[in-house]
Amino acid sequence: MGKRVVSVLLSLIMLVTLASCGNLDVPPMDNDGEASKEEGGFAVPDDIQSNNAEILASGEDEEAGFDTSGIDTSEHVVITYLTTGDNPKGKAAERLHETIAELNEILNEEVNAELNIEFIEWDNYLESYDEKLALLDGSVDLIGAATDWLDGWINVKKGVFLPLTTSMLKRYAPRTYESVSADYWDMCKYNDQIYFMPEDNYTQWTNHGFIYRQDLADALGLEDGIHNWEELTTYLENVKSVDPDLKEVWDADGTQYLNMVDGWLTSHTDFVPIQGICASNLWGGTIDDPYTLVVPVMMDKTTLTEYARLMKEWNAAGVWPHNVMNNTDADNRDEYREGKVAVEQHHTQTYANLCSHLEENTVYSENPDAKSGFFYFGEENGNLVAPLITHGAMAISAGSLHPERALMVYDLLRNDSRCYRLMCYGIEGVSYSINEQGLRDKPEDYDPESDNIYDITNFWWGRNDNLEIRDTETNWDIVDELYASYEKKKIDYPYGQFVPDESEIEGKIEKCNQIYSEYMKMISYGQYEGTAEDVITRLQDELALEGIDDVTVVLQEQLNELYK
Repeated sequence: MGKRVVSVLLSLIMLVTLASCGNLDVPPMDNDGEASKEEGGFAVPDDIQSNNAEILASGEDEEAGFDTSGIDTSEHVVITYLTTGDNPKGKAAERLHETIAELNEILNEEVNAELNIEFIEWDNYLESYDEKLALLDGSVDLIGAATDWLDGWINVKKGVFLPLTTSMLKRYAPRTYESVSADYWDMCKYNDQIYFMPEDNYTQWTNHGFIYRQDLADALGLEDGIHNWEELTTYLENVKSVDPDLKEVWDADGTQYLNMVDGWLTSHTDFVPIQGICASNLWGGTIDDPYTLVVPVMMDKTTLTEYARLMKEWNAAGVWPHNVMNNTDADNRDEYREGKVAVEQHHTQTYANLCSHLEENTVYSENPDAKSGFFYFGEENGNLVAPLITHGAMAISAGSLHPERALMVYDLLRNDSRCYRLMCYGIEGVSYSINEQGLRDKPEDYDPESDNIYDITNFWWGRNDNLEIRDTETNWDIVDELYASYEKKKIDYPYGQFVPDESEIEGKIEKCNQIYSEYMKMISYGQYEGTAEDVITRLQDELALEGIDDVTVVLQEQLNELYK
């Protein structure tokens, strides 16, 4: 037996032993060096749907054929997948059980394993998620993770995720390993160890903006759409004059304030925030100089003063209800679907849903003239950052008793069309059907409350454009045109490998985040006392007292060390 093979086997034995004992100080064990620097990724077909149609027409299928030769799968294991989402009940739970049963038949045949799903309920989800991960009791294996909204890097530093050597990935998740480029694997590393399998081959845009009624904008003389904050203001302040039956212009519930101020800064500066330091995007660089830190709240008083003044104007114009700060009964998105409000603030994926002729979007069936547009933040100045590939990613728990089998299961879920369709779409003929054009449709007895498997399994950590089947309801002409424009304008996120060490500044970060959030909630809804200049000055003074400049100095030193 060659030295390299012996080394790999010893590494795997060591890894399983240490993980089972809860010893998290696992040194680098991969003796075959770094991942190949050659591009290992596969290109997304120019016409994904055409590709899907050809596969369906030919009868060809990318089934697993998982090569388990030389891998001991004699022990049957249960792999638990942890995801955020409310635990399904009633008929939805029954449908999920039926779907996972079919999936497990395949997993049993291929790798002698079955999948169990555990949910972290949305209520107080982040705290519950972090607490569950920290147990390291062997109760979970696959973990849905994210470095921007699920404390991904924070949990890496806590030692709750298993480091993934290239030997492990090549052996137990070979198709995933080969499909991800070397550069992308590098973006999943901390201290030269891989911790995430990225969702790098799925087209999604999570940049925020305002979704609006284009037919109402037409009536206001905005036939070319809304493309800046000035046009948005004209629309918001006058839309009730063309549709007086609107319940509200925007039935806001007082929770969108950080997205709003981030959108203003994105549209009026070249600021590129570092994500994940805290809930507020306080620190970052610029498009042309990303590694020299700027702090807009402290440096650019004029821009924020203009924002505060405009929000006061919106408030006076009745853009949102008078009780916006505690408007707990609002469900603005559903009201937009029904034509009761004129705007919804969220991201591109939501726009793709709301502009489509889905059954729940009754505004279009009741009003044939109704149509929607999207003003995305940064549209007017070209400040558009591409999505993080670790906005959705899969990790392995450091407490997993079966990390190798967990990798094998994930490789099937991500790359085998049978497993993928069950995980994302459900049972064919029950949760979805395929029409003559190769598009995904809803069967006659489809029940959106129980049959929408995508909204139950929440498999946001391994979606794959090569296996996606486009649905019949999405307005693909609009979506494709928007995505094409994004591709021309986007800039890459420059901080993918920056994992700040907050040990000396954590308290100051938390306090600054708290102060900024409290002020921005008042400012963003025009609920502050005094002038716009006064409230921004008070905000800056309090942040200065809490040491925001000290945090900036430490973060700059770390950036210099990484990107010198």
